[in-house]
Amino acid sequence: MRREPHVLFDNGTHQCLLFDDLVRGEGVQTNQFLITDHGQYLLLDPGGDLTYTPLSLELAKRIPLQELTYIFASHQDPDIISSLGKWLLHTKAKVLCSKLWARFLPHLTANYLAMSHGISTFDRIIALPDRGGSIPLGRCQLKAVPAHFLHSVGNFQLYDPVSRILFSGDMGASLVDDATPVRDFASHIPHMDAFHRRYMASNKVCRLWAGMVRGMKVDMIVPQHGRPFVGKEMIDAFLDWVERLECGIDLLGPDDYQLPK
Repeated sequence: MRREPHVLFDNGTHQCLLFDDLVRGEGVQTNQFLITDHGQYLLLDPGGDLTYTPLSLELAKRIPLQELTYIFASHQDPDIISSLGKWLLHTKAKVLCSKLWARFLPHLTANYLAMSHGISTFDRIIALPDRGGSIPLGRCQLKAVPAHFLHSVGNFQLYDPVSRILFSGDMGASLVDDATPVRDFASHIPHMDAFHRRYMASNKVCRLWAGMVRGMKVDMIVPQHGRPFVGKEMIDAFLDWVERLECGIDLLGPDDYQLPK
């Protein structure tokens, strides 16, 4: 039996849902998100074949699936957007992604979309500039927030000013099996430390990102894997930790670039 989605925010006209229980088998746990506002709908990081069928069934219980307004791809990874072809076929959604990936995403779709259905992948993509921008959804304006090199070279997070939720992609990700909020930050660190040290590009980028977030009105940071950080205490604890984190190229030296024996 699958769990019901977590309701992150709902004021009657604006709702944010988190689905954390859709992956079965050997794939890493992932979170998918649906934001609705006044009859428009945005799906965030829908994933691949592992999640397409259960996610589409869950969405169809809540919205007219074909009328999905946007799909937001924070970056290009398979657990983010590899089910793209099916979403293009079964919905009218436009796809928001970094301009760096606009010409790469068509590789995830099959020729039959164009040959049999007249669907051009590239024509359905809205390529975001490096600085990001506003995304009109219903009566609100969501924000595509730059998070490049955290970890992808063309990486965006999504900020919802109505709910004050920052959907942070891989930043803050933890390797656990659910998306219940973090209660004890110190005991949570082992679930995310190795991931961040390997996947995030450098401490400099982490510090730049944390400085940006400190200047925003954020009540919740919700990553694409694992548990969210809810409230000022937990958000500050995470920002303090990631600002000090040595990661990525900070940890590399000559020994890491040797011809194998």
